[in-house]
Amino acid sequence: MISTDQIRTVMGSHVVGNDGAKIGKAGQVYLDDQSGRPEWATVHTGLFGKSESFIPLEAATLDGSTIRVPYTKDIVKGAPQAAADGHLGVDQEEELYRYYGLAGADRGQVADAGEDAGGRTHDRASDRDGDGVLDAVQDTAVGRDTSGVTTDDAMTRSEERLHVGTEKVQGRRARLRKFVVTEQETVTVPVSHEEARVTREPITEANRDAAMAGPDISEEEHEVVLTAEQAVVSKEAVPVERVRMDTETVTEQQQITEQVRKENIEVDEGTDDSGRDRR
Repeated sequence: MISTDQIRTVMGSHVVGNDGAKIGKAGQVYLDDQSGRPEWATVHTGLFGKSESFIPLEAATLDGSTIRVPYTKDIVKGAPQAAADGHLGVDQEEELYRYYGLAGADRGQVADAGEDAGGRTHDRASDRDGDGVLDAVQDTAVGRDTSGVTTDDAMTRSEERLHVGTEKVQGRRARLRKFVVTEQETVTVPVSHEEARVTREPITEANRDAAMAGPDISEEEHEVVLTAEQAVVSKEAVPVERVRMDTETVTEQQQITEQVRKENIEVDEGTDDSGRDRR
């Protein structure tokens, strides 16, 4: 059962059926004239929430900002239509009680001097006595809310706070790529070669026999093969170093600029008897 203290929470709360499906958003709350307890609430259903249906609060429970009722959305949408104009008549109430299978008709037969003939009546919680002030807060509220239902005696000023965090995302890609280049390299190596050198020696007793061998006068040739060293080039691939890629974290300061909204409250005292603006 929803209590009187919970009226503010009921208005604007989401209504959920016994199948867990969302029925709609609660709008107005209607109080019993005798007990002052909340008996009915309107629920915005239909496309874009433009239709309003009445739903009993007798078996409803409040779970945070969610109202749970023992009905499905189809049942609530099929309830008899009644004008949500701030007053629920006796006939309308009895028809709703019969639709939801509640014993409201029996409870509403006893009338007293403060009741309408034939049973109870229910007024909307936002203006039960017609003065434009929500009865649940009538004792504490100073003035009334001209923009809607009076639910409090003060305005709450709110503002947006900027919360900036960080998240790790993929950025640039760094790769190691190996490729081949050709360079000129000059190396100096020593090489040797043989050259012909003529040696002349006189005729002596030791070489006379070799010198006198052969004809006295003749033509003759003698040759010697000369050798020389030349550079021979060969190549081999040898490992020279290992290259790997690591990462390091660098922290820098970044400025974030974003728009935030803030509410401001000003006092407008209207004009005095002389017609001067007193703001």
